[in-house]
This record gives sequence, C-alpha cells and structure tokens, in this order.
Amino acid sequence: AAVSIFEMDDYGDCLSGNSFGFLFPILRAALMGPRNIPGCDAALTVLERHTSMLAGDEVDQEVKSLRKEMAMAVLELLSHDRCQTFANPRPYEALIACYLTDDVAKGPALSASEIAPLLGERGALGCENARVASMDTLAAIAEHHPKLVKVNPLIENRIWLNCHATKDRIKNAARRAWFVARGYDAEDAEGDTPLDPPSKMFAVPLLPLLSHEDDTIARAASASMASALGMHPGESAKKNIVKLCNTFISSFPAPEEDEQPKSSPAAASSPFPVQPLPAAATKKKPVKKKVPFDTGLPKKTKTKKTSHVTGSMAKITGAPTIKKTKATKKLLAKSLGAPKKERTLDNDLLMSQFKAPSSSTEKKKVPAEEDSEGKVAVRLGVLRAISSLKEPSANVTLDLPLLKILLGFLMAFGLGDGNESVRNASRNAARDIVAAYGSSDDAIAFFLPQFEMVLNTGRITDVTMLDPLPTEKVPKTIAASDCRKEGVVVSLGSIALHLKNDVDEDKIDGIIDMLLNALKTPSEDVQSSVALCLSKLMKKGRTQKRIETLLNDLMDECINGSSLASIRGAAYGISAAVKGSGIASLKKYEVVKRLEEACTSGTPNSKEGSLFCIELLSSRLGILFEPYVIVLLPALLKAFSDSNDYVRTAADRTVGLIMGNLSGHGVKLVMPAVLNAFAEPEWRTKQASIHMLGSMSHCAPKQLAKCLPQVVPKLTEAFSDTHPKVKNSAEEALEEICKVIKNPEISSISPTLLRALTDASGTLQALEALISTEFVHAIDAPSLSIIIPVVHRGLRDRAATTKRYAALISGNICTMVNDPRDFVPYLPILLPDLKSTLLDPIPDVRSISAKSLGSLTRGLGEATFPDLRSWLVDTLRSEGGSSVERSGAAQGLVELLVAGGAQLTENVMINEILPLKSHPKPGTREGVLWVLTFLPSVLGQAYSSLIDESLPALLSGLADDSETVRDVALRAGRVLVRSHGKAHKDKILPSLEEGLSHEDYRIRVASLTLLGDLLGMLGGTKVGKANTDTQDDIRQAERAQAQIALALGNVVRKRVLSSLYLARSDTAAVVRQSAVQVWKSVVSVTPRTLREILSELVDQIVTALASGDPERTQVAGRCLGDIVQKLGDQVLPSIIPVLRDNLYRGDEYTRQGVCVGLAEVIDCSSKEQIAKFLDIIVKVVQDALCDEDEQVRAMAASCFQNLYNLVGNRVLDEMVPALLVEMEGDDNETKVRALNGMTGILSVKSRELLPYIVPRLLKTPLTISHVEALGTISGATGGTIHMHFSSIIPTLILELASFSEISDDADEEEEKEREEAVRLCLRAVCQNVDTTGVNWLISEISSKCTHDKESVRKEACWSLQAVVEERKKVADFYEQVPVIIRELLHRLNDDSKVVLKANNKALGALTSCVPAEELVTHIQFIRNLIASMVSDARYRKGGVGDGDFFLPGFNMPKGLEPLLPVYQRGILYGDASVRETAAAGLGELITITANKYLAGPFLIKLTGPLLRIVGDRNPSAVKIAIVQTLGLILTKGGPVLRAFVPQFQTTFVKALSDPSRQVRVEAIKALALLMPLSTRVDPLIKELVATSSGKGSNATTVETAGMVAIQTAALEALAVVLKHGGKKAKVAESIPSSLAAGRELLVTHEDDGVRESAAKVIGFACELLGTDEANNVLEEFVLEKSSNLSSCSLETKHGIACICRRVFSRSVGQEIDRTIYSSVSSTILTLMKDDKTMVKEAACVAIGAVLGSSTEVESTLSLVEKNMVACMDTKEELAVQQAIANGLCITARLQPGLFRTQEGLVLINSALKMAMSGAQRVQFSYNDFLWIALDVQNGESGLEEYLGLAHFDSAKKMQAIYSKVLVKIKGVNVDEL
Repeated sequence: AAVSIFEMDDYGDCLSGNSFGFLFPILRAALMGPRNIPGCDAALTVLERHTSMLAGDEVDQEVKSLRKEMAMAVLELLSHDRCQTFANPRPYEALIACYLTDDVAKGPALSASEIAPLLGERGALGCENARVASMDTLAAIAEHHPKLVKVNPLIENRIWLNCHATKDRIKNAARRAWFVARGYDAEDAEGDTPLDPPSKMFAVPLLPLLSHEDDTIARAASASMASALGMHPGESAKKNIVKLCNTFISSFPAPEEDEQPKSSPAAASSPFPVQPLPAAATKKKPVKKKVPFDTGLPKKTKTKKTSHVTGSMAKITGAPTIKKTKATKKLLAKSLGAPKKERTLDNDLLMSQFKAPSSSTEKKKVPAEEDSEGKVAVRLGVLRAISSLKEPSANVTLDLPLLKILLGFLMAFGLGDGNESVRNASRNAARDIVAAYGSSDDAIAFFLPQFEMVLNTGRITDVTMLDPLPTEKVPKTIAASDCRKEGVVVSLGSIALHLKNDVDEDKIDGIIDMLLNALKTPSEDVQSSVALCLSKLMKKGRTQKRIETLLNDLMDECINGSSLASIRGAAYGISAAVKGSGIASLKKYEVVKRLEEACTSGTPNSKEGSLFCIELLSSRLGILFEPYVIVLLPALLKAFSDSNDYVRTAADRTVGLIMGNLSGHGVKLVMPAVLNAFAEPEWRTKQASIHMLGSMSHCAPKQLAKCLPQVVPKLTEAFSDTHPKVKNSAEEALEEICKVIKNPEISSISPTLLRALTDASGTLQALEALISTEFVHAIDAPSLSIIIPVVHRGLRDRAATTKRYAALISGNICTMVNDPRDFVPYLPILLPDLKSTLLDPIPDVRSISAKSLGSLTRGLGEATFPDLRSWLVDTLRSEGGSSVERSGAAQGLVELLVAGGAQLTENVMINEILPLKSHPKPGTREGVLWVLTFLPSVLGQAYSSLIDESLPALLSGLADDSETVRDVALRAGRVLVRSHGKAHKDKILPSLEEGLSHEDYRIRVASLTLLGDLLGMLGGTKVGKANTDTQDDIRQAERAQAQIALALGNVVRKRVLSSLYLARSDTAAVVRQSAVQVWKSVVSVTPRTLREILSELVDQIVTALASGDPERTQVAGRCLGDIVQKLGDQVLPSIIPVLRDNLYRGDEYTRQGVCVGLAEVIDCSSKEQIAKFLDIIVKVVQDALCDEDEQVRAMAASCFQNLYNLVGNRVLDEMVPALLVEMEGDDNETKVRALNGMTGILSVKSRELLPYIVPRLLKTPLTISHVEALGTISGATGGTIHMHFSSIIPTLILELASFSEISDDADEEEEKEREEAVRLCLRAVCQNVDTTGVNWLISEISSKCTHDKESVRKEACWSLQAVVEERKKVADFYEQVPVIIRELLHRLNDDSKVVLKANNKALGALTSCVPAEELVTHIQFIRNLIASMVSDARYRKGGVGDGDFFLPGFNMPKGLEPLLPVYQRGILYGDASVRETAAAGLGELITITANKYLAGPFLIKLTGPLLRIVGDRNPSAVKIAIVQTLGLILTKGGPVLRAFVPQFQTTFVKALSDPSRQVRVEAIKALALLMPLSTRVDPLIKELVATSSGKGSNATTVETAGMVAIQTAALEALAVVLKHGGKKAKVAESIPSSLAAGRELLVTHEDDGVRESAAKVIGFACELLGTDEANNVLEEFVLEKSSNLSSCSLETKHGIACICRRVFSRSVGQEIDRTIYSSVSSTILTLMKDDKTMVKEAACVAIGAVLGSSTEVESTLSLVEKNMVACMDTKEELAVQQAIANGLCITARLQPGLFRTQEGLVLINSALKMAMSGAQRVQFSYNDFLWIALDVQNGESGLEEYLGLAHFDSAKKMQAIYSKVLVKIKGVNVDEL
C-alpha cells in the first residue's frame, strides 16, 4: 500500500478513471482507521488530486461514480484525531473538493445518495470534525445549488440542528451554511445575527433525533426544537407540543392497572370517570397517507439504542448518578450503600405515607406492557425538549391552555412513569415549566388547587387538561399515584416562588413543611429536587424567622435519624436551607462546628449523617464552601480511618465530591494539609491522606491538572511504606486516578505503568510500552500524572537504554498533550533529571536529552524555562565541569536556541556566546567551541549567516593553549566544512588560507586539516596519512586536482596550492607533515604543479619575506631554498637580482626577508653556484650587516654565517678590513654603519675577531668612539667578551679614576663627555655579559676595591653599583652577593669620605635591586662581618678602651639606610634564628652609630617592626634580643620616641609575664629606661600592683611562666618604676597601693624572691611617702614581731631583715625615729645569729644598711662591729660571707669616709683579709666593697688615707690588691645595693 500510494503521489498527475477505480480501495484503507499507516501520508493528497475528475472538462464517470465512497473515506478520516496531521490538503478541503460539480447548465446536480454521507451518522450527526466539515461542505453545495437544499428538507434539518450545537466550531460552521442556504452572504453569520425560522415541517425530522445515542446530538435536537417552537407560535406550537406528547405516549408502555369489581363503590372515586367516548374518538379518522420523501439515508433495521440520558438531572443538580433499577429499594441499596446489619428499612412504612386509602376488596392485576431502553430514550428525549422550552434563547411563549396540556401530561404520564430516570426528568421539567411560566395569577389560581388535589389523591381530577392526548395509558397504580405526589411536591415548591410574601405566608409555610416532609422520601432524585425548591423558598414568607428552628430540626434528624432516607433527606434540607439563607448561616448557627463534632466523636450513624451533610453542602454551595473544607479536613481524614465501613464509604464519597468542586485556590489550601497528614508516622493517618489524595481524581480537569503533579509522587512514595495497608491504599488511589484517564492508549497500558510505579524493575518495560504505542489521542492530565513518575525514574536510572528512552519520551510528550500548560507543573520534576542526563557520559543519551529540551522549549516556549539558558551557559563556562558536561550543555543550548528560531539563535550567538571565545578560562572557550560543533548540523542552511562570525572563534580555538580546546575547535571546524563546505566555500576558504599564515602553529595545523577536508570534499578524495605514492593514489590525485580546478577556478586554485606549498616549509614539523599529506592527496606531479604555480608562489614568498613576521619570513626563506634546491641553476639568475633590488628598495621588513631568503639560497646552493654571484652576494651581505635596523643586521649575520661556512675566510678578508677603515673615518654615519657591520660579524665570529679588535679599542687615552664601539661590540659578544675582562675592566676603572683631576675649563667639558662615555661603556659591558661571565666581572671589580688610591676604590664601588643595577632584571649575580657585601662592608671603615659616599650608594643599590628576602639569608654573614670589622678597626686604631666606637660608614647622613630593609625583613618575616640575628644585629648597628645620625624618623622606622613582632610567639632568645635593642633605641632616641611610650610600656609589661627569666630581666631594665620619657605612670603602677598580687595575669600566662616568677618580675618592675618615676605619680592612691602590695607579700609569701622584691617596693614607697610612713612600716613589721621573734616563721624573719635593709638603705633611713632605730638594730643583730642561712644572710646585708643610716656611727659601730667581724670568717657559709660584703658596700655608700677612719679600720682590715682568701665569688664581693670604701674611681686619695692609718702588713696587702685588682674594676652599681 505504501509503495502504491508513493508511486501515485510521485506521478504528480491524475490517473485514468479505471486506474483510479482500481487503486481507490488502497487509498480508502489508508484513510480509514485510527492509526497512520507508515508511508501512506500522501493518500489524502492523491484523493484530493483526483477530485478534479468529478466535474469540468476532465470529468470521468468512473471517478464520479466513486464520489460517495470518496466522501465517506474522508469523513471516516475526520472521525479520528490523526486527521489533524494532514496539512496540504486538509481533510476539510478534501471533503469540499469531493462535492465539486458542474454548473446547473452543464449537468445535473448532486443526487440524494451522494449527499447522504454528509447528512448521516458520519457527517452531520458524527464527531465534531465531521460535523464541521459537513457544514462547510453543505455551505459550498448551497452556494452553487440553492435549489438542491430546498428540494431536500433533510439538509435544512441537519443545518438547523447543528446551529444549536454546544460546540462553537460546529455552531459557527452551521450558521454560515444556514445563511448561505437562505441566500445571504456567509459574513452575515458572524456575531449574533438572528437566524431565519425553519420550515413548519421542522418537527418531523427532529423528533427521532431527540433520543439520539450521541448526547450532544440529542441536546442539539432539543434546543433546535425549542427554538423552532418559539419561531412558530400559536396553533403551530400547540400542534408540535401535542406531537411531542404523543411521541412520549406512543413509547409509553401500557401500565399495570388495578381492575375494580363492578359492584365496588370505589369506581366513583376513579381519577378518570367512565364516560362515553366522543364521536371523534369512536370513529377512526381517515389518515391521509403522506408521500415519504427520499432523504437518501440508508434504511436501517431497528436496533436497541443505549440511552445516555440516564442520570442527566443528577449531573445538573450535582447529585451522584444512580443506576436504573426497577424497585426503589434496590435503588437505595445500591446508591447509598445501605449496610446489611446496622439498619433495616421498612419500605412498606415509608411508602404508606404517600398511599391513598384503598378498598379492602381484593384487586385483580393486569400485567403491564414491557418497557425497553429504546422507549425510555424516546421519552427522555421528549422531556428534554420540553425542559428546553424554558430557555430564554428559545423565546417560547406558553399560554394557559398550553400550560394545562403540558402540566397535565407531565403529571399524568411523566410523574407516574415506571422508570426512575423518566420520573426524575418529568419532575424537573414540571418544576422548570412552573417556575418559568407559572407567575401569572391565573396560572397560580389554576395550578395550586390541582397540585393540592394531586397531593391528596395522587390522581388528576380535571380531565380537560388531557383533552388533546389519549388517556388509555395513564398509569393508575398506587405506585404511580405515590410518584405523582412526590413530583407534585416539587412543582408545588416552584409555584410557591410566585406567591406573595404578605398575602400567602401561610401557604408558603405549608408548602415548606410539605417539602420538608417530602425529604424523607427514599429517592435521591426526589430529595435533590425538593432541596432545590427549598433553597429558593428560604427567603419567602416567614421562613427566615423560623430558619434556626428548621436547621436545628434538620440537624437533629441528620445526626440522630433512624433511617437512611431520613438522614439523607435531612442533609439535603440543611444544604438547601444554607444555600437559600446565605453562607453566613453556617457560622451563625454553628452548622460546621456541629458537623465537625459529630464527624469526629459521634456514633457511626451520626458520623455518616454529618458526612452526608458535608457532601451536600459542598455540592450545593460549591466554591463558597471551600474555606470550611480546611476546617473539616482533619475530621474527614479521621473518617477515612474509621472502623465502620459505611462511615468510610461516606467519607470517600464526600471527599470525592468536595474534590470535584474545589477551585484552583481550594486545591492549594487543601493540598498542604493532606500532604502533612501523609508525612505523619501513624499508618491510619497516612492511609487516610492517601485515600484523600486518590479522591482528587474527582477534581475538575483544570484543578486535576494542578494537583496531580503533587499527588502521584506522594502515592508512588507510599509504595515503599512498611505497612501493607498503606501500600494497598496507594495502589487503589492510583487505580482511581487511572479510571479518569481519557486517553485510550494510556488506558490500555496503564497496568504496565502502574507496575512500573510499584516496582522499579518494570521501568524499562513501561518506557518501551510508551515508545511502542502510537498515540492518536491527546494525552490528558491524569495520563501525564502516571507517565511522568515513570519517566522521572527512567531518567535517574543507571542503564543508558532506560535513560535514552525516558529522555525521548520527555521531549515528545509535550507535543501530545492538549494543553501544554498541563505539562508545566511536571517541569520541576523532569528538568533536573534532563539536566543530569544532558551531562551524561554517553553521547547518545546527551543527544536525545538535548533534543528533548529543544522539543520542550518549542512546545512550551522559552519563557517557561527562565533559568534554563543561563544554566546551560554557566555549565558551558564551568571550570569545574568536564569536557563531557560542556558538550552536553552545548547540545542543549543549541537545541534551545534553534527551538526559539533563527533570529534568537543569531542574537544569542553574536551577543552572548561568541564574545566568550577570548575568555581567560579554557573551559569557557571550550564551551563556545562545543556550541559551534553542534550548531551547524542542527540549524542547517540558516547557519550560513553565522559563518563569518564563527570562523574567528574556530581559528582562535585551534591555537588555544589547552589541548582539549584545540581538539573541540578542530571538531567544530570539520563539522562546518562537512555541512557547509561546498555551499559556502567562498566564505570558508579565505579564513583557512589566512589560518595557514597564522603566527600560531596550531592554527596552521588545524587550517591545513580543514583545508584538506575541504579540498578532499571538492575533489572527491581523502587526505591519507600513509605513503600516497602508488599509481592509484596518483591517478586519484590527478582527478581531484581537475575537480578542484573546476570548483575553485584556476586563480583560486593556484593561490591555494601556493599557500599549501609554503606550508610544507613551515617551522613546525607537524605543520610540514600535514601540508605534505594534503599536497600529495591533491597534487599528482609536484614539479609540473610547481611550474604552473611558480609565479603565484614567488609572489607569496616575497610577500611573506616582507611581512615582518619572523616565522613567516623564515618559512618563506625555507620555501625559497627548497625551490632553489629542486630547480637549481634555473632560478638563481632571476632570484638573486630580485633579492638585491628588494634589499635596496624595500623597507626594514623587506630587508629582513631578503636576508632570510638569501641565507636559505646560500644554504641550499653549492659553492660553485654561489661563486658565480659571490661579488654581488658579498656586497649585499655587507650592506645588510651595516643596516640601521637591528633585525636586518641580525638576519644578515645569519646570512654571513652561511656564506662563511660555504666560502671560508675569503669573506672575512673582503669585509673586515674595509669595515675597520670605515670605523676610523671622520664621517659619523659611515662610522655607525661600519660599527654595525663589525658588530654583526662579531656576533658570528667573536672568538676569532675579539683578540684582534679589543687591544685596538683599549689604547689609552680612551677615545669616545672607541669606548662606544666597545660598548656596542659587547652587545654582540656577550658570550665571549668576559675572556677579555682582565684587560677591559681595569682599563675602564683606571680611566674613570683618572677623571678626578681635571686641569682647565676647556678640557673639563670634553673630559666629562669622555667620562660619561666610559661609564656608559662599563654599564653596557655589565649589561651584555653572559651569565657565565658575571663572576669574572665581579671578581675583576672586587680586586680594585682595596686599591691604594681612593679614586680607584670609589670607582670600584660605583662599578659594583653598576653591576647590580644592570643585572637587576636578569638576577644572575645572587651567588656573588656575599662577595659584593664583603667588599662594600669593608669600605664602611674607609678613611675617604668620597669612598664612603660611593659605597653608601652601592649598598643602597644592592638592597633596592636584590629582594630583601634574598639578602636576609646573608644577615648572619653581615652581622659577623661588621663585628669582625669593628673589632679589627678597634685593634688597628690601638683600641679605644671602654669608650664608644663609631663606624665611619654609618656615621654619615643616611648611613644606616641601605641596611635597614634587610634587618626589617629579617625581623618581620624571618624564622626564629633570623629574627634573633636581625634584632641583635640592629642593636649592634645602633651601638656603633652616633646619636646625631640616628634621626627621629629613622628611629621610628626601626621601632615599628620591633614593637610589632615582640608580642608574637617567638623564642626567648628572639625576645631578649628585641627587648635589648628597644632599650638601646630608648637610650639613643630619648624624647624623639615619646609618642611610642604607650606601645613601649605595653610591650615591656607584657614581657614581664614571659616564661624566660632573662626576658623579664631585660623588660625591667627597659622599663627603667622608659621612665624618664613617661608622663603618666599611674596606670602603669596600677597594672603592676594588680599583676604582683596575682590579679592581672591570665591563666595561660600563669601556667606558662609561673605565678611566683610573674609576681617577682612585677614587683621588681614596680620598684624600678617607683625609683625612676615615682615622683611623677599624680594619683594619690598610686604610691600607697604599691606599699600595700609590698606589705601583703612581705612576710607571708613563701618565696624569698617575692619577699625581697616586695621589700624593695616598700623601701622606695617609704622614700616617696616620707618618714611617718616608714616608721609605721617598721613598727608594723619589726617592732611588733620582735617581741616574740623566736616564734616567728622563717618567712617572717626573712621579711623583717629584707624590709630593714630596704628602708634603711634609702635616704629616709637616716630620718627614722631613733627609738625605732635602736629596736631595729637589736632585732637585726639577733637575726644575724639565726640558724637559718637565708635569714642570717638577709640580716647581714641589713646590718650594713642599719650601720650606714646611723646618726651616731661610733656608738652603732661599737655595737655591731663584733658581730659583723664574726661573720667575716671563712668558716661561715659563702652566702653569709657575701652578704656581709654587700652590707659593707651599703654602709660605704651611705657613710663614704667611714672606712678611711680609725673607727672603721677593723672592718676594712677584715674585709681585706676576706678579699685575699676564700672563694672567688666572695673575693669579688669584698673587692667591690674595697673599691667603694677607698673611692677608687676618684683616684688614690682614698688609698693614701687608709695607708696612713693601717699597719705595715695591711698597708702592703692593700697596695697589692689595689694595683692588681681594684684599679681594673670599671665600676660597681652602687644604686642596686
């Protein structure tokens, strides 16, 4: 079939009639059925083409006979969704073409048989598409054959019918056809233009359609019937209404009747009294036989029709559909799900309330006629038509007689019908008719008594209401009477709407009561109708006043009712009351609250009743009830898990109805609560939430589409729950959702999909099922909800096949949904997975995922994915991602852009993507190239506009540093060449040619590769990598060359081949290799081709030589050499003159190229060949060597090298002498050119020529020209000139030194110029020398640093400076830095100020040119060198004793500046050892620098780094060095550093807590130095007092250093502060607080060091506070405790001795009260005898202080002398001996002349004895005493005084020790004693 249809379509013309008739069955088979047959898409095109043979000149009777079959085939196609896939032609157009006819004049019109398909079940009565197409076709027929429409009334009927269709498409098409058929223009059908009335025969064809099996047809028939009745009022309307009623009666079965006995008196009470029939009824009227008209429709046998009208009123009112049954009992049992055991329903009791009293006489039954579905359908259709009469659009007017007929008919037949559905429809019709037409007073006056009578008797008493209708079939059974009563109640409610509130209040109340009583009827439809009436009556009469009572009664009945019917009816009543009274009544009367309580805590009956009520409230109130749904939701969830089956059933029904009524906002409100319940751990709650989620399948389609994306994933999640009931509930919920699936294809595979949701292993099978399914129907929202989780799981699967299938479905699914918006909620689920598969390692998965994204974008619009493009671009640019991920992102981006259209693609590429080609990150550049890889093939020919913009990105990518970027660029280029190479070679080829000459070899390689692909594609060959010299390859290359010439043209071919041949000489081997491969694939014979392209090739070579690009120049030169090598003597005569001419005429680039080319020519030629042109070549080379352009000279030197290698010394002999002569000439320009030439030669042959040239240039005195020549030559001979430094450097330095003496002014200017030239020459030598010669250079300069002449030493220092400055960038002299440092530091002690200045500049240059971090490595060497030098200087100057020595190099302005950066770097950034060395070394530098050269800013610059790092975690040695240096800075700086006092103070105080004792000691010393600068000592005293008492130290410090050590250091520092700055204290509490701190620790602390320090603090504090405070202290600590001294502790005794020593050693000691003094003296003498050494030692020192502070020295001396002498015994402990010495020192300090008198002779003699015997440290102590006592520092007068008193032996000993020891003592720190 496919082949046949293809051949017919490919034929392109009509077949013959017979052939078409033969093949038509194939076309018909292809067009019929729901699925497309592969390959048969052109069937409709072929059919439509042959419609031209139905009329006109080409008419064919064979084809014309097939008109009906052709139309039926097209109509069959229109009945399936696949008809939408046909575009050219569309099926609508094809159908119209099938009815192409000739004009009336030319031939007959269409026959009824041919039109029949348009009017039958496949046409005007078919599906939507068929009806639209039929109307369009009928419009076309009516336009050409208007009479045909008038002849066939069925055409008018079908058009009129469809004018009242519910679908706008059908209605609009039918209106156009109606207007055309009526002779109007089709444009008149637009808008609301009224229709012309149909013919009066409209009812006949419409009546059968009222019961049509298609509900839309039946409804359209009802509407069209009503509209026609409105257009034909009066008698016509009456006849047609009677006809409707007769139609109903004709299909009404004969009822079951009660046959009364003849003697029964009940006959008189019959509703239809027996009376003789009128004459008209007794005689049969002759029926006029009507001639049937031919409609053309096929005669059909009667078949049973299935009615679709059943339950239609249930759909209108919102009540659930009830299946048809014969008995009410079964109906209730099925619809309400009555429980079997919980309740019993007494039907007899329920029915008896509506039965009339019956006779006790037994009745005989007449069996009823059997009913059928067809008859029911007819009756329902008639009732539907009657209901349509009330529609305002019908405009039907019913007068009272017609109303009587209709109401009588409905009450007699409809309300008494035995079928439930018919009764319901009749009741609703009667209700609507009464409501619409019963408002007049006449109507009310007539109907109200009739309704009341029927309500009382169940029968119609006024027979005149049925006058036109037969009454034989009026049902007269009791059941019919009861049903009439039920129906009339509803009608009575409708008539009550027209009663007046004031006049008829009682009637209204009565009617409402009757309606309320009717709610107990066990019929859902009755209750629904009653409720509908009740709701409208709630505001009539006095109802609002009694509404609360009504609601309470109904609520009580609903919750506590005894029967199911009454409970259900009460629920209906509550809903009606609330609906009629307003939504506010829910809150006002607490309806919801009571329902919630009943639903959660009541009995099963109350729960069920409350659920009924909630259901009906939601049904009746709709969206108004939504806010209360949230309140009731917990109760509903709880009801789902109730133990009673009926409660759960009611809950399920209630929730289903609620969900069906929810709006979008309601779904949003309900969903979170349900999902929260799902998350609860309790399984019943979770199960209830699942039930509720399943109930959401009842939502309206729009809401269903919104909620399912959240529902189904949760249900799927429930499958993993551990509880089986939860799993089962989830399965049931999913099955519920599957039930609402409208798509038949999805329904057929739904079990497979559900299996995949419950079991992950079924995912692949489900995806395969989806892929293999051919969809002919659109996918609805429920279908999506089932498909998406499966696809979601497939995308996350590990298997590539599964991911591929899932991605494929994801992309295609968007095209199969009705509304793309239904798919949008699933995007958050699928999009992350699609993004993940887009970055999958498998290319196929990435490709399909990218296409899926493109398909989604195309279907939903890019606005649906606001962040997708930016994510793709970010992924494209991500450096963290892999190349695979960037590839996937590029594919996705390309598909996304192409889906947006060519314009979007072009804008994004030009403005966003392509500018990233030069991004610094390689990943971003790679991403751009991936985009260019995929875009050409996807975009197709539309990519041609982007070729020019994308080529630069490709070429730059080919030259990228990243290998992956280059690979992707080459890949993209090949894709471009393959897809657009032939079509756009004119755009691509120039870029490739340009790439062949690109500076980056990678671009050249890639350009060659792409050029090879392009040429291979044009020539039909392929670039091979193997040897392509076989005969087949040569022949293939020959053919390719011809095809290329044909495709490119001769000019372009020559240019391309020339560029290709140039590439064969490329500098990169890979380029040469690629060029050779491409050349061999397209060139068969190289020499022949070379001769063909020689002219173009030479032009390109010359252009390349003159390009100025060194690489291109070299390539061109090589190519030139290759040509010379291949063609030999044939080209030399023409090439060499060309090169010579270009040298003299061209610019510098041309001259450079000439040199390169000439070098290659020389290199590739033989000696014999060059000899022929040697004169020309030598001249050219010499002129090139002398060129003013440096590059030309460099290339000429290479040319000279080749020439020298080929010819030998002959070249030197011809060039060098001539150049030397020119160098000695007077012409400046000639000399410069000659020098350039000589330099060029030397750059090649320096080793041979330098020994010859250097001596000539160094002849003294040096001339400027020679010096400049030497400097220039050094630039060309940097690798060999160092061998001549032994002559060059000394000569230059000595020459510079000679300039220090300038004779006269005339010579001064000239000498300065010469000096400047020499200096420039020396700098040039330093700059140009090779790295290997640097050490030679520095060695030669260093040898002159120690020269006798200061001028030489000065120039040597300058030369070192020049070396450092000129080699700064190269930095190759760092190994020689120690040598430079050594020489420069030694010059710091030079005698010459000139040398010192030069040296200082050299040092500055060294520290500025060499990084500080490099110099820091030599800091120890620098320190040692300076120390050694200082020591040597002291020695050479005969020593300076103990005086200061200042190094000359530092004692000059900015003398220390050069070395400061090195020390600062070491201090700030060095390791521990470097920091220690730097800090200590800095202190040493300060020591040897005079104060006047340590300016304020300089000291500040030193202080900052030291203060900054002293607090760091440095070793103790570093801190000691830093603190010592800071002390030196304080000593040197003085007031300049006053601004730093707070930082100093903080630093030193912090150092007091250091673990190292030496650090603490140095900090104390530094604090003493700081005190003269400090102005605010009170905070410091306060901090030290706190620290000494243990309150100011943190735990870490105490743990590290120890509390005792910290307290000791703090007390010592406090004593120092009091001593040196105590008088500056301004706060009154400062000194007393210090005293208090000392008192606290003096006698109680266990550490002797703390006690001694505390005593020292007390001593200084007493001195500051005065005598009274001192007396108080002594009384407190000495007198009070001396009375009981023996019982005192060791600490107390030691503290007493210490305090006595410190108080009496200060100036205040002499002012102590003498009484106290005496007591203290006694106490100390006692303590001197203590058995504890520590106490005895302290007392021995203290006795010296006591003696020294005595005002009566002789008496005191006599008192203590004996004890003191006793302690000066070698048998005593050394500490005691030492202590007596220290005490005597204190005495000597306080009483200077005492020991040079007779009174002190005994003690000094004893001390002399101790100084000459005993331990060494004891001797030292007594030597100190003797030094003080004899006043040695002031001369020998003290000795002489002693000698005048002492005996000979003592005097002799004293003289000896004086001369040997005492005079050598520098000093004794008296203040510390």
